[in-house]
Amino acid sequence: MSTFLLEIGTEEMPPEFARLAPSQLHEIVVNDLAQKRLSHGRVICTSTPRRISLIISDLLDRAEDFSEDRKGPPSTQAFINGVPSQAAIGFAKKYQILPEDLEVRETSKGAFVYAKILEKGLPASQLLVDLVPSWVNRVQGNRFMRWGSGETRFSRPIRWIVCLLDSEKLPITLIGTDPLIISDNISRPHRLFDQPVTISSPNKYLELLRSVGVLVVREERQKLINSLIQNASNELKANPDLSLDLLNELTDIVEFPSLVKCSFSESFLRLPPEVLTTVMKVHQRYIPLYLKNIEIDPLALVSEKILHPSFLCISNGLSAGENTIRQGNERVLKARFADARFFIDLDLSIPSIQRNDQLKRVTFASGLGSLYDRVERIVWLSNKLSTILNISKSDSLHLTRAAQLCKHDLVSQMVGEFPELQGLIGGKYLLSEGEPRDVALSVLEHYMPRSSNDDLPQSHIGSLLAILDKLELLVSIFAKGERPTGSSDPYALRRSANGVLQILWNKSISLDVYQMLNLSVSYWRELFPNFNFNSHQLLNELTSFFRLRIISLLEESGVDSDIVQAIAGESISIERLLRDPNDILVRAKVLTNLRSTGDLSGVQFVVTRAKRLADKGTLPLDILSASDVVDTSLFEKNSESEMLDVVNKLEPFAICTSSTRYEQLATGLKDGKQSLSNFFDGEQSVLVMTENIPLRNNRLNLLSILRNQANELADFDLIN
Repeated sequence: MSTFLLEIGTEEMPPEFARLAPSQLHEIVVNDLAQKRLSHGRVICTSTPRRISLIISDLLDRAEDFSEDRKGPPSTQAFINGVPSQAAIGFAKKYQILPEDLEVRETSKGAFVYAKILEKGLPASQLLVDLVPSWVNRVQGNRFMRWGSGETRFSRPIRWIVCLLDSEKLPITLIGTDPLIISDNISRPHRLFDQPVTISSPNKYLELLRSVGVLVVREERQKLINSLIQNASNELKANPDLSLDLLNELTDIVEFPSLVKCSFSESFLRLPPEVLTTVMKVHQRYIPLYLKNIEIDPLALVSEKILHPSFLCISNGLSAGENTIRQGNERVLKARFADARFFIDLDLSIPSIQRNDQLKRVTFASGLGSLYDRVERIVWLSNKLSTILNISKSDSLHLTRAAQLCKHDLVSQMVGEFPELQGLIGGKYLLSEGEPRDVALSVLEHYMPRSSNDDLPQSHIGSLLAILDKLELLVSIFAKGERPTGSSDPYALRRSANGVLQILWNKSISLDVYQMLNLSVSYWRELFPNFNFNSHQLLNELTSFFRLRIISLLEESGVDSDIVQAIAGESISIERLLRDPNDILVRAKVLTNLRSTGDLSGVQFVVTRAKRLADKGTLPLDILSASDVVDTSLFEKNSESEMLDVVNKLEPFAICTSSTRYEQLATGLKDGKQSLSNFFDGEQSVLVMTENIPLRNNRLNLLSILRNQANELADFDLIN
């Protein structure tokens, strides 16, 4: 058993590639070793900004032998009078054995010749010399580069290779590099160390690198960084603003982390907290510190009593340079904060409503006018929404005002310098100018959710404005003739449609999305006659797009795919889906709960048995009451009266709009199982498809009513 070490040394790699490359390489290596029959123990694949390291323990010195029997021609063709024929000679030659070494074996189809193949395992050193260059070349990533005059592509130029099998240096050459890279046992230390480091054995690799300022194992660096930050924060009695994304990035930009405590002037606490933290986290990769036990107002205009006038810096330097690092970081941050204060002062000197006129000079998208035109369309949508939802006059005024001002900060100095603050800084500006809090908070929230795991807007007006912003984008881009493709969605239309649905579901807003889309398409037809789109076709495309997003969101949330299809698939009217998307969520929960309790099969049995015959009738699917279509004078058996009792009990739940009706409908269907069984089987059963036409139609109508009522819950044919 041996230990193998591979170190690919590079210039500083992008953090994302340094994080993702090891898992890629790990998968490639494990698969190749299995294919080569080279068994092994633990495989460690990790990285620093300047190296990707692979350590394989308990590696066999030689691959396992491989034997296999290969079936050849029938023995009667292979040997004629005991002499190998041309067929036997050719078969033996194919597997590099002598014809006389072929074996004759009896099978169910007669006697055949077999060749016993034995492939001797090759030495691990020989296999690795062939495999390592391919491992390097098969690691993939974004924006790979060539360097010098070579043709090899990698994330950053490769500068050295260490390749050891125990103490043996394996001769690896990376063809296509400039200069030519040839493996050795010489690695490179932390950049602040001068001398290269000689690796005498893979087992000493991690220890040797640590002694020269390199923590090779990524998880160890990340754990150390997190510990340093938590300890320093506790000493300062503060809470660190450390997201997983920032922690990952810090881990992949240092080889030996050290922590430096820094501070800034308390005068900068008069700036909004998000401004300060954005500069620190996004632009400088610092860790901001919040005071303990505080509630942060999203519209807070100052950071006093919110942020600690200190920050933490993770450095790749050594402790001897701590003061220099601290001074440099504090100087950089002071300049960035001063710029932010200048931009805010400049922005606040101009009323936000005046900035709206500047939106006329900013193009939204080709053919769709300016950002000002887009705002006008959102204002139009806000008026329609107020009418459809019948919201209060006060809320309606606030929604319209927020719609009018929702994009003003896009032409502000702050958003020009810090695009991450769009919406947020706009809401703060509005509050400082005396706009109602509801208006300011709505502008702050209307971009939410910005990603799949982002927060949703919390205020009612903010939720409505966020819906309008996304609907305007969807209708405009679809009207323009652009659609998302499999891998391309430049306007993030999927995210916008998802956002509309997520907000409606989260806030339980019963909005007729179909009506909103229908009204919008008609209005956009007037606004953009040059687009020359078919209104009916555009509406179908938009609603179909929403259907796909509904299905996707439900499946992502864990709803079984057959239930999703039963409540949102193509058999369900798109109008019904979008008249109130909350209805879909309620039905999904009811059916999921029925399945978890084991009751779904009972309900399905009742419905599908009735539906098979009901589909032979002519009763429309929208008839939910038996009163006008079932004649009790034609009843011949008690089972018919029992069935009528079932559908009469279900009728109130089928026609009402209460959110609890589906649970009651499911319970009623389940309880009707015995009545339906009596209708079809036993002494009181009836023949539905009787020759007596009036009787047949009456019984079919009775079953059709049950089918139609059940359809209010789901298309049970699609449930497994």
